[in-house]
Amino acid sequence: SNKNANTGMLLIHSPGMNLHLKMAVNPDSTVFVHPDQPYHFASIGKTVTSVLISILYEKGLLDFDHFIADYLDDAVLDGLHIYKGIDYSNEIRIRHLLNHTSGLPDPYTDKNRQKISLMHRMVAEPDTFWTPLKTIEWGKQQLRPKFAPGKGFHYSDSNYELLGLIIEKVTGMKFHQALHHFIFEPLEMDQTCLLFHSRAKTKSNYPMVDLYHKGLNLSKAKSISMSYAAGGIVSTSEDMLKFHKAIVEGRIISKDTYEKMCDFAKMGPSIRYGYGMMHFRFMMMPRKYNIWGNSGSIGAFMYYNPAMDVYIIGSFHKMGYQVQPIFYIFNILRKINKNKQG
Repeated sequence: SNKNANTGMLLIHSPGMNLHLKMAVNPDSTVFVHPDQPYHFASIGKTVTSVLISILYEKGLLDFDHFIADYLDDAVLDGLHIYKGIDYSNEIRIRHLLNHTSGLPDPYTDKNRQKISLMHRMVAEPDTFWTPLKTIEWGKQQLRPKFAPGKGFHYSDSNYELLGLIIEKVTGMKFHQALHHFIFEPLEMDQTCLLFHSRAKTKSNYPMVDLYHKGLNLSKAKSISMSYAAGGIVSTSEDMLKFHKAIVEGRIISKDTYEKMCDFAKMGPSIRYGYGMMHFRFMMMPRKYNIWGNSGSIGAFMYYNPAMDVYIIGSFHKMGYQVQPIFYIFNILRKINKNKQG
């Protein structure tokens, strides 16, 4: 069997068109596939983390403008953000973490002087377990901040690991307990957990989707523990649809709070990054193709198209596959639009 033939997952859902299409494919016919298999959502976990922060904001437990120094231990804050000889650690606000404007480096992809990033180490040392404190510390020791807080955009997993620690401080719960309590349980996301830290309420009848990279099955590697609050969620297409719909329909957070989460930083020519979510406006294309949601480094995607009321959720299970899903989604929307008019 072809060890590097990864499974593709797809769910297309539109309440307005009464459409619910689900599939799982693998080019290797000997590999078991089922559209209800649990799989890794990688950075889409950032949307879950940002929604949890927003729930705590609604409960009056924190504010987006608060300084992170009010919530974090000195050991975490010490030397966290030193840029051009000035210590900005006490000037980072929660919102800077949420939309990647803190200036903190990204341990996962930014390389140190030896040209090593944690992504390298994840693949090279599959049996190493990482805690958020360990990944944050690695970033402090090995990398340098990019700019003073609020002065630019730089995508960093450290921002979200810090948000995880803030959630623990504010709720008095472990991060995974807070996820289950505030999000998974109320939305009946019974097939969802935080990998290595919690279990899904209902055990799946199907195995977790494998993720092969350079011959290594990363989905079974201890080293992917480095994702935690920046992307450690294992779920199903159906569960993540419940989550995304709850945001769109104003059931998990209010529409008003959602508007606050649309505090955008410019990520790229067509991409704006709010609090744990990306908004795409396709250049040269009608507004009706705009989508918002999130993507993961392994080709996972979760997007909503408001104009046609369509949710598109799934994964290609390919490392470094961030851009391709967007074109794929765009083509799906074009087909749907053609069918609607036809």
